[in-house]
Amino acid sequence: YVSDSNNNRVMKWTKGAKEGVIVAGGHGEGNTLQQLSHPQGLIVDHLGNIYVADSGNDRIMRWSEGSREGSIVVGGNGQGKQPDQFNYPDGLSLDQLGNLYVVDWGNNRVQRFVLDID
Repeated sequence: YVSDSNNNRVMKWTKGAKEGVIVAGGHGEGNTLQQLSHPQGLIVDHLGNIYVADSGNDRIMRWSEGSREGSIVVGGNGQGKQPDQFNYPDGLSLDQLGNLYVVDWGNNRVQRFVLDID
């Protein structure tokens, strides 16, 4: 999986493939559920859900495998310093307990969110 930030999409490349497949975004830059704005960090959970740091929209998106649109996990309510806001999120990590860690670059912090990923 690769964040193609300048093309506002996430690509999946399988071993031996000559071309990647768009798995998130790819509909131009924007803030609809089908769009991304300069995606950065991403992670895939054990169910195949793709979590994307949608940096230009200050939100974290989740795309289910095969889905044409994502859902907002957290953020997306304006840039800011509140616990549910970001200023250019760019890194993600998941732990085995279902916690999502977000590197909130512009606010110089890491935030933790509890997810239900079962």
